[in-house]
Amino acid sequence: MYNPTVARLTYRALLGRRRAMILFLLPGMLLLIAAAVRAFNGADDQVAADVLGGFALATMVPLIGVIAGTGAIGPEIDDGSIVYLLSKPVKRPSIIFTKLIVAIAVTMAFSAVPTFIAGFILNGNGQQVAVAYTVAALVASIAYSALFLLLGTISRHAVVIGLVYALVWEALFGSLIAGARTLSVQQWALALAQKVTSDGLITSEVGLTTGVVLLAAVTIVATWFAGFKLRTLKLAGEE
Repeated sequence: MYNPTVARLTYRALLGRRRAMILFLLPGMLLLIAAAVRAFNGADDQVAADVLGGFALATMVPLIGVIAGTGAIGPEIDDGSIVYLLSKPVKRPSIIFTKLIVAIAVTMAFSAVPTFIAGFILNGNGQQVAVAYTVAALVASIAYSALFLLLGTISRHAVVIGLVYALVWEALFGSLIAGARTLSVQQWALALAQKVTSDGLITSEVGLTTGVVLLAAVTIVATWFAGFKLRTLKLAGEE
């Protein structure tokens, strides 16, 4: 299912100069914020949880997921270069699976790793806060990558839709409306983080089992449907 050539081309597209600048910007901001908070506030477990939850998981992870997930396939469909790839003897589900693996790897590298480092800067991993949010960032990276890869496959406005979901639905509605919080990748990931830490530092609107099931379901369904849409995409002259 994994095609090294497709993976190499996808990595090259995602880590090009323009996208790489954006990908490095968000983790850089997190580390600067963490260093500033530690310098002015000292080591505080609750503050560390607030920073990692409010910026890292709620903002940075979904935004990087949008960049990596939609960027893994969306530009190729928009400019028509996907036709060259589809004309090769490579199974279309294999293309989706490979691009998903690349998107997950990029999202994890640029979100989970900085989250772990920021957690140690903030409070030295007191109460396992750094590890908890790193686990949340890892599992959220998988679901976000699958979800935004699907958007990149079915819509030319995938980036806009992804940003609306990440910034409006999860960040805005998710903080105001209880029902919206239960339909949030962020809350599902927090269910795992809550299990890692203690003392109520991290809370989630859903239980651990529900969170795990929903994360797995979204990832599997989004990946399958993206593969289905790519299989039904017709090349010029293909009948």
